[in-house]
Order: sequence, then C-alpha cells, then structure tokens
Amino acid sequence: MKDDTSHLSWDDWDELQSPRAETNGFDDVVDSAMNRRGFIGRVLAFGSGAAVMGTGLLNSSAAQAQVISRIGFTPIPTSTDATIHVPDGYNWRVVSKWGQPLFSDAAEFDHTTGGDVASSNRVFGENTDGMELFSVGSRQVIAVNNEYANPKLNLPHTKDGVPISANDVMKLQNLQGVTVMEVIEGNSGWDIVVDSPLNRRITHNTPMKITGPAAGHDLLMTSADPTGRTVLGTMNNCGAGKTPWGTYLTCEENFNGYFGSTDETFEKPADYARYGIGLEGRYAYEKFDARFDVSENPNEPHRFGYIVEIDPANPKSTPIKRTALGRFKHENAAVTLAPNGQVVVYMGDDERGEFMYKYISHGLYTPGGDTSSLLDDGQLYVAKFNDDLTGEWIALTPEATGMTAAEIAIFSRKAGSKVGATTMDRPEWVAVNPHAVECYCALTNNKNRGLKTNAGGDETPVQGPNPREANKYGQIVRWKPENDDHTSAGFTWDLYVMAGNPSVHNDTYAGSDNINAGNLFNSPDGMMFDSTGLLWIQTDGDDKNEGDFVGMGNNQMLAGDPVTGQIERFLTAPNGAEVTGLTWSSDRRTMFVGIQHPDAPFPDGEGKLARSSIVAIKRDDNAPVG
Repeated sequence: MKDDTSHLSWDDWDELQSPRAETNGFDDVVDSAMNRRGFIGRVLAFGSGAAVMGTGLLNSSAAQAQVISRIGFTPIPTSTDATIHVPDGYNWRVVSKWGQPLFSDAAEFDHTTGGDVASSNRVFGENTDGMELFSVGSRQVIAVNNEYANPKLNLPHTKDGVPISANDVMKLQNLQGVTVMEVIEGNSGWDIVVDSPLNRRITHNTPMKITGPAAGHDLLMTSADPTGRTVLGTMNNCGAGKTPWGTYLTCEENFNGYFGSTDETFEKPADYARYGIGLEGRYAYEKFDARFDVSENPNEPHRFGYIVEIDPANPKSTPIKRTALGRFKHENAAVTLAPNGQVVVYMGDDERGEFMYKYISHGLYTPGGDTSSLLDDGQLYVAKFNDDLTGEWIALTPEATGMTAAEIAIFSRKAGSKVGATTMDRPEWVAVNPHAVECYCALTNNKNRGLKTNAGGDETPVQGPNPREANKYGQIVRWKPENDDHTSAGFTWDLYVMAGNPSVHNDTYAGSDNINAGNLFNSPDGMMFDSTGLLWIQTDGDDKNEGDFVGMGNNQMLAGDPVTGQIERFLTAPNGAEVTGLTWSSDRRTMFVGIQHPDAPFPDGEGKLARSSIVAIKRDDNAPVG
C-alpha cells in the first residue's frame, strides 16, 4: 500500500520523487566568507551597522525611532483559531468561495459531494491565489488564480481523494485555472455579479495560443497539435501580474506534478529531471486523460511552466502563453516600465535553490499603441548576487549559454545554470515600489541551503541574500537598479527583513532588528505595494506555534514600511490557511485578500467543508485602506 503523500508541500513532493544530492561546497564557502555574522550585519537594511543603498533608508535604530509611523492601524496579536482577525476599526466579509456559482445555471454548492461535475467550470474555482482587479468601463472585474485542488475535499466519495473515473479528473481540471468575475458593492457588501457577461472560467482544458521563441519548436509538438502553437489549459496558477495595457498575467508554477505514465518502463527524457517530471502525477490524470500520460505524449510537459496573458475585458479572447518569459516554476510577474517605455518583468522560480529572472522588451510601450509583441520580443536575464552587495543581470543569449533561443525559453533553468546564476531560497513574489526605483523579493525558506544541491546539481552555498544554512524562516531581499533604470544590468542589494524568532534563538535565526515579539512571522510569500508605498507581506509557513515557531500562530498578513523598516501584523488567517493574493477596489476603500486551503471549517462553520475564499476588508469609516 502506498503512503499518503497528499499532505506534502509541492517542494517536498518533488524531492520525494527526485531526491537532491548532498552538497560538498559548504565548508569552502564558510572559509571564504570569514565572519558570517559580520557579513549579515552589513547586508541588513535596518539596525546598527546596516547597509544603505542610497535611497534615503535609515540605518540606525535611533534614526528610525524619530520617524512617525505611517502604519495607520493598531497591530493585532497572533491567533490559533478557525477564523479571520483584523484590527479594531476594520471589518471583513466573504466575497467568493470555492463552488460559488458564477452563472445561474450552476448548481448551488453541496457540502456532501463537493459540488457536481456539470457545474465545476461554472463556479468559483478552488484554492484562490494571485489576483488583480480591473476596471472595465464602470464594471469592476477580479481575475484570480485557482492554483491547485484539494482532492480529499473535492472528491469526498473517493478514498483519500484519488480519482476513480474520468469524471473525477474532469472535475479537478475544471476547479483549477483562473476565475474572471465581475464584483459589485451593495448594501450588504461585495458580491459576485452572477451571469455577468465578463464572468469566465479558464481551466486545464481552455484552448490557448503559444507565442514567442518556443512556439512551433519540435519539443512543443504533439499528435493533437503538430504545429506546436496551440495548447489546452493552464495549471498550478500561483502568483499574478498586471500589464500597463490592462491584461492579466497568470503564472504556471508546479506543473510537473500533473504528469505521469501508465507505462512503468517508460524511459523519461533527460530534460525531465531538472523540472521534476516523474512517472506518477499527484492527481492520477494520466490514468484517465492520455494528454497527461508522458508515455503517450512526452512533449506535453514542455507546453507548461509559462506565463499566460489573459484579457479580462474580452471573455471570448484566447489566452496566450508567452514563452519569451521563460519556463520554470513561475511565482508571480511584477511588471514595470523603464524611463524610456521598455517593459520590464521581474520573476522568481519557486523551488529550493532556483533562480530569479528579468525580462526586458525590445519594443516600447505607448498608451493605446500595439502591445501584441511586447512580451514576445525581448531579452531574458537571470540574477547573480555578489557578497559585496552588488549584483548583475546576465543575459541568457545563445552566445552565453550555447543554447538556441527556443531552448533557452524551454529550458530556462539549464540556461541559468550555465551562466552561474545565484541559487536562491525559493524566490516567491516580487514587488516593485511605486514610489522608489527598487524591488523586493520574498525568499520564503530553504531547508536545503548549504546542505543539498538544487535539481540541476548546482551548489547552494550560504552566501549573498541567502545567509543562513537550513533556512527555516525566510527573508526579503531588496535591490536598486543602477541609474534608477530597471533595464540596467547592475544593481545594489540588501535585506529588508530576515524573519526569525528572538524568543527561541540568539543568533542569526533570531532574525533582523526589525523582528520583535510583536510581529513574529515565518515564510514570507505574497507581497504587494499599496498606492501609499506600504509593502503588504503574506505568509505561507509553519503554523504549529511550537518549537522554532512558537509565538507565530496562524499564517498572517503584515504591513511594512520600506523607509523605516517597521513591520506590523494586520490580519491572521484560520488554522492551516495560507494568506495569498491581494488587490484593491478602484476607489481603494476595499482590500481583497485570498484565504487558501484552510484546515478549519472556514467560512461556513462546523460540519461543513473548508472552502478557499476571497474576503473584502474595509475600514468601519469607509476610508481608504491602501
């Protein structure tokens, strides 16, 4: 009898299928670093002796104390219960939850069955994640990812949530992808506009175009698509992004877990190893849908792991996979513009020891101009961080990598390894400061740091913005491009915060100086700036509230001031839930927050299935919340 692996994180599941090699370079790195504690003191942005990047950041505790706090709420304590908590003067209400109808022909949610198959692509999807709000005329539309399934909840008639029929697989495929829905605020709060002409579900079976360097390549051709230019579906949609021209970017992350083989003797292509593609998928798709059986369709996995562009204003539009942005476990896509109008997209590859990337368009964005090629025609870069607090973006060109442009797009990880990119502690969301030319990336954690290689065999030494061995808490790295230009190759960097627990540790695992008993957290994940320049930090970490994590409680959302380093807790989630996805109404008076995979019977109460949800948070006086 096989062990139940449904409780494993995607990273742990990957490493169960493909164990990582022990590293052998750690001692050399320690020797060359001389005094690690002194180095960490220099890279931290806040505290005595901290590094300053020349952006007006304060670097002493005394100077910070003189700054009036811009965080306009009373911080809340941790929680360990089954509901949401927000500060006094604020309120919250559920807007949408898994299985809630988008159309009047969809059945109301049934807690005994987890909903029916016929309605599964006509309702709000499962496991809400990254999201953005769009104003379409006078309408407000939220595009939100539905990252993955919870089969034990979605298929309660099965043993341990393992599909037993093609209908079960179809239901899971329909519940994932993207939900596009119009929302409206009434007397009782925000609700879905049922039957809105803008409502749409995008699932594992929605037709899509493939564009960019990989389009039409032999590795993307299948019997169903001999052109290599069309594909069905998008999957494991994690973080998101928003373009200046009003489209939604959804990011395919752990796509590898959807593929398997009905032939145990199938010899996997060599390129599968770096992306963790094995012979058994997490959802048994391969047993009922031949498209996911790699022994029959070995090129199908090459068609996933990209960023997909969706037009929320046109429900009949065809989503487009933009291969120029690379293929890896995309977390989010932080889009900004250079001073000359070039489009810049920052991206993280959310796996232990993988890389950070940047894309720069060759063309320029002009409002109302042609944007069709801006995410196809450009250059992909990978980040290298140095211990002297500088770094560079290395262009992934055929000359630098020995690979063709198409191969770089399909095997971006391999290209990054070839040019010596810095292995990172699971780079999650990237956020670009709207009031300063600087960026932040959540490095959520990495238990393998300094101990094991990444999937490609690259060493993961303790260095640069990854300064702790077996990093269990995570940190947020910040960088400033040279010449205040996001197209610059060079940058300087520091650490905005290093999460830790000073009640348990008195070394680097205690965290940076802006961590204290009142704001403890671990595993920063989602991040978004609001219009005032506050950085909102969402966590997806260990919520056992014991041992190394005592005093941290459930997962949470905090607000951070980039100037002073102050970080305060704003929201706590139900037991077991991740806080992920954040956007605002057009008038900034409502904050929409995602609550994913609660273990508690949230939000419907005891005896009901737990349902991932989006909640609307407002101030009691209806003033702006960001």
